[in-house]
Amino acid sequence: MQFKSVLAIATFSVCIMLSACNNEGSSAVTQNNQDQKLKLQPIVIQGALPVESERMASKLDQVSIETIGGWKFWKGTYHGYPMIISKTRMGMSNSAAATAIAIERYKPIAIINQGTSGGHDPKLNVYDIILGKYATNIGAFKTPSKAVGAGSNSLEWVEAFDVLPEDETDPEPIAIRKFEADSKLLAAAHRTQHLYQKGKVVEGTIGSADVWNNELDRIHFFYQNYGTSVEEMEAASVAQIASQFSVPFIGIRVVSNNITNGGTYDAGTGEACQDFVLEVAEQYMSEQLKD
Repeated sequence: MQFKSVLAIATFSVCIMLSACNNEGSSAVTQNNQDQKLKLQPIVIQGALPVESERMASKLDQVSIETIGGWKFWKGTYHGYPMIISKTRMGMSNSAAATAIAIERYKPIAIINQGTSGGHDPKLNVYDIILGKYATNIGAFKTPSKAVGAGSNSLEWVEAFDVLPEDETDPEPIAIRKFEADSKLLAAAHRTQHLYQKGKVVEGTIGSADVWNNELDRIHFFYQNYGTSVEEMEAASVAQIASQFSVPFIGIRVVSNNITNGGTYDAGTGEACQDFVLEVAEQYMSEQLKD
């Protein structure tokens, strides 16, 4: 009996030592993984308004806030990954400026521009999410020549003006410019879409301009001629700046209202989109560790 007791005690002691070694090994792996995450450059996630940015900012750890000019940036981590939430404010100029500042100051690994939008596609419902395969400027035109008193009809503005032409000597660069999403960001969004349960997640084209369109004929014009799924006021200008700095970009938008099918505004869509985009960002960042 005495021998058996000694053997049992010895066996128990060995088990404790092995468990401690395993725990130490596990802690070392966890710490190493965390260290690798923090070596990544941050991803910037943008939202124009508080309803499109503050929920994400509240979920960051180790947060510091910087205000540069009129633009606010929350710098922190999400599940260990470095992230910056940028409140760009509304409109093409604001979002372009916020993007240029973010790129120069934070050297981001990628940019996601997200938020609410109005539907152009009648098949889209409130809470559906558009992964912007393309972003395009729907506010740059060359209007037809008309004499005084001849009136104005926006449905006749069929010549789109390319604000970033390859040939800058061309005085009239007439073309629809579409900025394509980064393929890896788009793939990460698709791998995450099963987590979103409040609506469909589909690819589409995001139309941007400093205009709020409520004329159904005008909306249909963009839907037919530009292939727009939704409209908002930022994504194309962000894509334009990101392209000139060669920073990976994607626009992601939730349908907050859709007058083409009677879908009324729901303020909860802004929070739903932010939650989804944080998952997309984490998915993208995790894949960068493997590259």
